Amino acid sequence: MSLNILSKTITNSTGVHLILLGIFLFVAIIISSGSGYININFADVFKIIASKCTGNKDLLEGMNKIFSVIVFDVRLPRILTAAIVGAGLSISGAVFQGILLNPLADPYTLGVSAGAAFGASIAILFNINLFAFTVNSSCSVPVFAFTGAIATLFFVIFLASSNSSATRLGLSSNNLILSGIIVAAILSAGISFLKYLADEQVSIIIFWLMGSFASSGWPDVQLTLLFVCAGFLISFFFARDLNLMALGNRTASSLGVDTKKVTLALLVTASLIAAVCVSVSGIIGFVGLLVPHMTRAVTGPDNRKLIPVSMMVGAILLLCADTLTRAVLPSEIPIGVLTALIGGPFFCYIFKKRQMSGTGI
Repeated sequence: MSLNILSKTITNSTGVHLILLGIFLFVAIIISSGSGYININFADVFKIIASKCTGNKDLLEGMNKIFSVIVFDVRLPRILTAAIVGAGLSISGAVFQGILLNPLADPYTLGVSAGAAFGASIAILFNINLFAFTVNSSCSVPVFAFTGAIATLFFVIFLASSNSSATRLGLSSNNLILSGIIVAAILSAGISFLKYLADEQVSIIIFWLMGSFASSGWPDVQLTLLFVCAGFLISFFFARDLNLMALGNRTASSLGVDTKKVTLALLVTASLIAAVCVSVSGIIGFVGLLVPHMTRAVTGPDNRKLIPVSMMVGAILLLCADTLTRAVLPSEIPIGVLTALIGGPFFCYIFKKRQMSGTGI
């Protein structure tokens, strides 16, 4: 079923958009890989990537050996992680907005990101090492961040749930968002307390909270790619059901959609994607809010088009933002700061626009 939907979608104008965005993303990766403190010719970057992919070392003949290390071992893991995280957060935001029928919904507003931040702060403060046989405890931070995000999701669902059968799973858009805001506020207070206790380690916690891809490696690329690809396939599989659910709970049920199952599956899927992304990059807010809105102006509300195009746009947007902070600005600033500076005013604009139209949040 999903393959048929995918083939039909690719044959229309959305397929053209995806191809063009794919080409743009590839070019952006090449340009970003050559940009930095040491500028590398774009042709050399392409040769290095082609050599690593094909195993043909003749392509590197006559080239400075350090260029290969800089591109493949230092820059490319960071670049690919940024692109994958951008894609994942965009998918998550599009799914949340589709489920809740609210343009203000994303992992940031539902408290998932705050849960990840609280978990990571605990791991950093207490220097927790989950695996005693390892040399360092760096793997504990993503694990605790992931656990905190998932625990927060289920607590928000529990807080927002009711016994009313008029809403999906007893959940409403307003209840979920308000519950997310409440839980995020509590977790923010908890994070502040952990900062107070951290003393000399507070700088490490603050740096992680602001978001960065500086320490990204190939394991991060593999982890995020696995979860984002799986999450995309699940989200795309339920895209038609998500469209029908926008018509109303009764209408969707009459057309054969199990709204409770679809809602729960998509909530968990979108949260898992966001949790994994946040666990490797830190808090990067508003990407899931901005990108679906930008994409919806081109693709319309159809989630079969919106989700894949949002994925590509999110990858390009976050990659370009990370390249800007890393290679263009005089000194690198955390990527989360840049996305918040852009996304915050946009959030206010959307909220005010809905207030003026009388639709509330």
